[in-house]
Amino acid sequence: MGQHHERAKGMHADRTRDDNGELRQKRSDTLVGTIEDEYGVDFHRRSDMQLGTLRQETGLTSIEDLLKHAREQG
Repeated sequence: MGQHHERAKGMHADRTRDDNGELRQKRSDTLVGTIEDEYGVDFHRRSDMQLGTLRQETGLTSIEDLLKHAREQG
């Protein structure tokens, strides 16, 4: 049976922490459109682009950094 992981307090959406307490990374095959809908941002990319591709293009890995970048771009 899988381990129970604590939900991250104060985070939008269902983010959990791994065994060492760090936030789990979103899967790289998550669609950009899904992230845009969850967080109310626009990455100005096709909604069927995968998160891994967006990470490679921007050089940013964390959701928080990607969201900050998207909000700065307007």
